[in-house]
Amino acid sequence: MQHFFSIHSHREDVSSVIDDVLHQLRDAPPEANFGFIYVTDIMADEFGSLLQQCKQTTGIEHWTGTNGLAVISDNAELYDQPAASIMLADFSPESFAMLPLVTKPEQLEMLPEKLNGFLTSFGVIHCDPLNPDTQEMIHGLQERLENGFLVGGLTSSRDAHFQVADDLLSGGLSGVIFSEAVGVLTNLTQGCSPVGTKHRITKSRENVAFGLDHKPALDVLMQDMEIDTVKELTARADNLFAGLCIAGSDKSDYRVRNLVGIDPEHKLFAINDYLVEEEELLFCTRSEESAVRDMQRMLDKLASRLDGAPRGGIYISCLGRGREQFSGASQEVRMIHETLGDFPLAGFFANGEIHHGTLYGYTGVLTIFI
Repeated sequence: MQHFFSIHSHREDVSSVIDDVLHQLRDAPPEANFGFIYVTDIMADEFGSLLQQCKQTTGIEHWTGTNGLAVISDNAELYDQPAASIMLADFSPESFAMLPLVTKPEQLEMLPEKLNGFLTSFGVIHCDPLNPDTQEMIHGLQERLENGFLVGGLTSSRDAHFQVADDLLSGGLSGVIFSEAVGVLTNLTQGCSPVGTKHRITKSRENVAFGLDHKPALDVLMQDMEIDTVKELTARADNLFAGLCIAGSDKSDYRVRNLVGIDPEHKLFAINDYLVEEEELLFCTRSEESAVRDMQRMLDKLASRLDGAPRGGIYISCLGRGREQFSGASQEVRMIHETLGDFPLAGFFANGEIHHGTLYGYTGVLTIFI
């Protein structure tokens, strides 16, 4: 298969999506031996049935994927209805290992032995955001993969949270790990723009910032954002974010976190993640213009490293992006194809995005197979 094979379906009811998917899969290339599968959360109750029928129709044993509030297909972002996006690939059986469900950090000690034969490894993983150890497990897996690189996303759902690693799973982390024999390129785009400079966290407790650069934390926030009153701060709060800087990186690499509370009397603020004293933080805002600009930067960088068209791709974007941030319909998908050409594409909108073993927010992670 010079290029992978992809299909998608978007219908009024679940049974129609399943029938349409199975009909399209009859044309699947016989050499395909691996499937990526993403469905909207409306299909959660029938996800297991769909997976089994896809296996029977194609004869493909190995699958990975998850369900999301919306999915990404070749040419569109699919919202609000039952929908599925599937991409089939042909990988040498020796070039990948399925990662079974991991629900506790200590289970990472029992990774598949097959991984020991990989000189380098690249993982596509999906995780349950309801598991309190999810972030620790992502970090732990990244540490255990020698010369490894992880991408993926957290399931997003108003219903059940399912992941796929050959079978339908729930409650933890799972996916697939590829060896150096599988050629990939990947990059990350941020949906926020930094404001001001980096600040050192000089006093914090759990998720509360008391001091930045030995100054009251809330004063530093308001100064960077050029906000003069608490009333103005409250009015703009939905568009203000904290970026937790990745150690050793430049200003462009940071994990965006929401502000979840302010205390003007004690001049502190809280975010939805833990703060670590002596690490660095910066403040961010969101805009469509900056998100478009940064996505084009990412795509241009990937294009400069390509010798030809990608065989296929997986795009995992944040729930806060897509139609929530871009005014054009399916703008992220359109930008990908306008810059990199037409190729099979699948993915979903996540509750958190993974790149190099780090859990991000308001980002898009594009992986292309070459």
